[in-house]
Amino acid sequence: MLERTSILKILFSVGLWAGLSALPLSLKAQESAKPLSQTGQPAAKAKSSSAVSGAPEPSALKREPTEAQLATRERRVKCGAEWRAAKDKGAVEEGATWPKYWSACNKRLKEQGV
Repeated sequence: MLERTSILKILFSVGLWAGLSALPLSLKAQESAKPLSQTGQPAAKAKSSSAVSGAPEPSALKREPTEAQLATRERRVKCGAEWRAAKDKGAVEEGATWPKYWSACNKRLKEQGV
């Protein structure tokens, strides 16, 4: 019984090793077997090679910010200046943090229409 268990362990180890060593080869085979896109490139290449590398696509970098994003940035800059000035004067309430200040300031500036 002990010999049979040892043989099974060895066979399992060999099978596991063979399966793991063949895994990279099977992934490459799957990539090469992907259907071609309309442009004649593999589907993964047709999207963008940057998608594989994790880098953002150039079109995403060129997109202009929306009006709402620009307004938010402007309010953040104004609130940041107010926060630094108040902090330098010592006028910031005890326990106040930037996120809490930003929330209140942003709300106030939105109400003012800035």
